[in-house]
Amino acid sequence: MELRQLHYFIAVAEELNFSRAAKRLQITQPPLSMQIQNLEKELDILLFYRNNRRVELTEAGKRFYEDTIKIVSLLESSVENAKRIHKGKLGHLRVGFVGSATYDILPSVLQDFRRFYPDVQVHLSELSTPAQVEALRQNEIDVGVLRPPVIDDSLCTEIVSIAPCMLAVPKHHPLLELENVTLADMKPYPFVLLSPKTWPGLYHEILGLCNPIIQQEALEFQTVIGLVAAGMGLAIVPRSAMNLHTQEVVYIDVKQLPLASMGITYRCNDRSPLVKTFCDLAQKETAKET
Repeated sequence: MELRQLHYFIAVAEELNFSRAAKRLQITQPPLSMQIQNLEKELDILLFYRNNRRVELTEAGKRFYEDTIKIVSLLESSVENAKRIHKGKLGHLRVGFVGSATYDILPSVLQDFRRFYPDVQVHLSELSTPAQVEALRQNEIDVGVLRPPVIDDSLCTEIVSIAPCMLAVPKHHPLLELENVTLADMKPYPFVLLSPKTWPGLYHEILGLCNPIIQQEALEFQTVIGLVAAGMGLAIVPRSAMNLHTQEVVYIDVKQLPLASMGITYRCNDRSPLVKTFCDLAQKETAKET
C-alpha cells in the first residue's frame, strides 16, 4: 500500500465521483480507477459500491475513510514536524547559565530566541561554570552560557563577549580620591572575591594579579556587589556588573585588570540544529551590542 493510494481513496470517498476525484487529483480517470481496484484487492475489501449512476462507500469503506483521514493527517504533521526540527524550529533545548549572564547577554538572547522560535521549549538551569561543564558531560543540558576557559576536548566553546573587568569600590572609599587607580593602590585594602566554585578562572587570575587580602568570598556577583556596598572590601567584577545599579558602589577602570569573557559551550559531537541556532543567535545579539 502506498501513500498515493490513500490520497486517491480519500479523494474518491469525498467526491463520490471518479471523474471529479480525478480532476481534483489532476490525473485522468482510468489510472485512478485502477489504483482504487488495486487497493481493494490488496486489502481484500470492497470499499465502494459502483454503478453507472453513483458511487457509494461501503460500511467498511466508511470506517476505512475515517481512519485513513487520521493516518494521513498524522503522517503529514509528522513530516512537517520533522522538517521543523531539522531546521531548528521545533523541539526542546536545555540551557545552563551562570547567574551573571542574567544581567549580561542572556535576556536579549532569550527574548529573540523565543520570538523567532516560539515552538521550541527552552528549559533553563542556573549553574556555575564547573557545574555546567559536568552537566554537559552527563548530557543533562545542551548548551551552557558560562565563563571560559573550559578545559575539555569533548566540549566546544564560542566566545560571545569579552571586556575588561572593573574595580567595584564602596561609595566614599579613599581610592575614589585618586585620579588614576593602579594595582599598587589597591593592595592595602581587603577584597571580596567570587568563589572559585563559581568562576575558578577569574579567581585564580586575580590571585596571580595582585595577591589580594581576601576578606570574604561569595558564590554570586550580586552578593559580591552587596558586600562591597556594605563596605566589606573591593571587588574585581565584569563590566556587566554595572547593570546591577547599586547606588552604594562606584565602578573604576583600572589598567591591567583581567578580561571577562562569556562563552556558549556545547558538546562538540552534538549536531542538533537547535544548538547551532542558539549559538548563532547569541553571536548575532552580541555583535549588535559591540
